[in-house]
Formats: sequence, structure tokens, C-alpha cells
Amino acid sequence: MQRRIFFMRKEVSLADEPVLKLILKLAPPVMLALLIQSLYNIVDSWFVSRYSEHGLTALSLIFPIQLLMIALATGSGVGTNALISRFLGANDKQSAQNTAFNGLLLAVVNWILFMLAGLLLLRPYFEMSTSTPDVLVYGLSFGKVILLFSFGIFIESHCTKVLQASGNMVTPMIAQVTGAVINCVLDPIFIFGWGFIPSFGVEGAAIATVTGQITAMFITIFAATKKGKIKFRNRKANLRIMSNIYSAGAPSMIMQSLFTIYIVGLNLILASFTENAVTVLGIYYKIQTFFFVPLMGLDQAILPIISFNYGAGKPKRMWDTLKYANGIGVLLMSLGTAIFCFLPEQLLRIFTSNPDIIEIGVPAFRIIGASFIPAAFTLITLTFFQATSRGFRSISVTILRQVILLVPLAWLFSHKGLFWTWLTFPCTEVITMVISFLLLSKFKKQHITANMPIYIQKN
Repeated sequence: MQRRIFFMRKEVSLADEPVLKLILKLAPPVMLALLIQSLYNIVDSWFVSRYSEHGLTALSLIFPIQLLMIALATGSGVGTNALISRFLGANDKQSAQNTAFNGLLLAVVNWILFMLAGLLLLRPYFEMSTSTPDVLVYGLSFGKVILLFSFGIFIESHCTKVLQASGNMVTPMIAQVTGAVINCVLDPIFIFGWGFIPSFGVEGAAIATVTGQITAMFITIFAATKKGKIKFRNRKANLRIMSNIYSAGAPSMIMQSLFTIYIVGLNLILASFTENAVTVLGIYYKIQTFFFVPLMGLDQAILPIISFNYGAGKPKRMWDTLKYANGIGVLLMSLGTAIFCFLPEQLLRIFTSNPDIIEIGVPAFRIIGASFIPAAFTLITLTFFQATSRGFRSISVTILRQVILLVPLAWLFSHKGLFWTWLTFPCTEVITMVISFLLLSKFKKQHITANMPIYIQKN
């Protein structure tokens, strides 16, 4: 079977289209969509920083909660994407449609559970993270809005992955562009007030954000249902399918969830020096999205290519995809390293003019920037393991990277001072890159033959 998809009015095939050409067709729209999505936090932070410096600190503290929400939303979506692509590769359209429907149900359940848990734990989290009253007030007002209306990001993430699994990269991009534009337009209006609309302050940034997310949700769910990717007729909930989605998406969910946990841990360690160091870390994570988000877009583009050819039993195309993805990833992150090393002060001044924050941030940015290139290899390799049903390896490397190394190393380095604490990033990425390379070499030796086994459990 040759699965053919339509992209920008040109027909392409995951089965026989030249791999590099295929990646260059599929990846840019995903990169752009994710990059635009990242503007939510960046634009919010920029306008909030003009409203209140304590508000900027509050957004830095709530950033891990938003990441955890995104981890659950996109993780289950990635699991849906991988399964649908694998089923289509094996010419099993029925199972692909069942997976899409049950994934939508799972998105709604995830929203309800996350919203309830988030509202319950929001105040204790902020009380643990700060002793500044204004930071607490701003954080609670922003967080409550984000949590209550988070159904937008959960449903949109699922529908986006369903569309991407069938090769539609353009509609999700349009949805993200529309949502981001709405967010950018509404941010200053709701934060500072305009005409008859009163100033909502930091809470206004949250209102603008969820409005953009819900708009993107409507666009993607309309496209997914209209084109028959999600069908409601003669469908019912299937716990086994939901379990398979969680299983396929577990590496992505765990990776991003642990990312949240280690940021909380780093915030606590940095706060022992000064709250300005926490602000530096928050600014860093907003700026680094301009490089890591396109890398994530590359990962999402190669996931269906590798999954499809794994299901179709075409190992050479899998390895070619990995090779080209690593080359593109290294080029992208080399640019990031250069910018963080040579322009750190200019990056910091986008969000702050506080000389204490800039003094801390300049050496921090230069040190952290050295971790970008090894991180690219690791993240692309983890995507390869996930697409080829080697989720345990992906999870193991993720746990090594974000639990065993990052926070413990930061704690050890912190005893020598704040400057040394930033070395946590390059040290961790180099170690995990070496481990990933060894696991990948072992996998290739075991599965280099053309008669590669196919692991698909039909629903």
C-alpha cells in the first residue's frame, strides 16, 4: 500500500517520496505552527513585564504548570498520531478511525482531571514558591483562568495530531496562526484596558490566551470532523484503545512532565540565591522556544514518516529520515548556540532592564547555549524510539536526563555558587547524548534487516 496525502495541493507519499524532500515539505508548517503557539507565553510575558515586574515573576512560576498541561495534551495527541500513522501504514483504516474517536474522548477526560487537580493545588504551589504577596495574587488570578478554560488546548492538540497523522500540516498551522493573532491583539486590550473594556491586569493576559486557544480548537475540530478523520457515528468508548494511546504517547508525556518537575526543582534551587535567578530561568525558557519549538516541529513531522515506514516494513526509509532529521536539527541548534553565546544581553533586554537580572543572565545564557547541539541529537533519537515502538528506551533516557541528572547536578553545582549551577545544562545534555547514541547503535544492529518485525495491536 502506498499512502498518499495532499500537501499544499501537491500529492506526496510517505511510502516512496524522497525522504529529504518529504521532511522539507512536512516539517516547515509544523515548525511554524508550534513557533506561533509559543508566542502565547512570549507575548503574554512581554506585555505583563510592561504592567508589573512581579507579574513577570508570577508567569515564570506558573510556566511549569502550563508545561504540564501541554505535556498531557500533546502527549496523548502524539500517541494518537503514532498509532494512526502505524495503522494506515498497515492499511487498517478502521482501527485508525477508532483511535481518533477515542483519543478525542481521552482529551476531554484529561481536561477535567487536570483542571480539578490544578485548581486544588494552585495556591499551595505558589505559597511554596514565593513569599511576595503581589506575585501570589498575580499567579493565582492568571492560573485560575488558564485551568478553567484549558479544554481549548486539550481538544485542539488532539485534533491537530489527527490531522497531522494523515498528512494535513496546513490546517493546524492556520489554526495556530489565527489563535496567536487573536492572543496578540487581545493582550494589550485586556491587560491595560481600552475604551469601555476595563484593565484586567495579569488576568487579562490569561483571558487573551484561552480565547486564542479556543478559537484554534474550533478550527481543528471542524476540519477533523468534516474530512472524516474523526467520526462519531457507530463509535463507542474503548478502554483498550485509550490504553494503547497512553502507551504510545507515554514517552512524550513523561518527557514533558518531567521537564515541568525539573523546572520546579531548578526554581527552588535558584530561589535560594535570589528571585532574580528564577526570573532569568523564566526568560530563558521563553526565548529558547524559538529554537527548541522548531526542533519539536521537526520531531512531529518525522514521527508519522518513521511510524508509517515502520508499519510498512521499510527500514531504509526510517534510517534515512533519522539521518536527515539529525542534520537539520544540528544546523538549527547551532544557530541557537551562536545567538545565546554572542547576544545574551540583547535577548534579556527584550523582557527586562533590571541590571541585576542582566548581570545574572548574561553568563547563564552563554553556558546554557552550549547544551543546544547535543540536546538536538537526543530529542530526535527519542522520537525515533517512540515511532518504532521502543517507548521504554525513550522513557529511560528521559528519566536519566530530567530526573537522575538535571536537578541532582544542579543541587551539587549550587554548593559552589550560582555560576556553577548553570553548568547543569551542558553536562546533562552531553551525557544523555552519549547514552542515546549507544542505545541507537544497539537498536540498529538488531533491526538492520529488511524483514523487520512489525508490532501493531489492532483495535
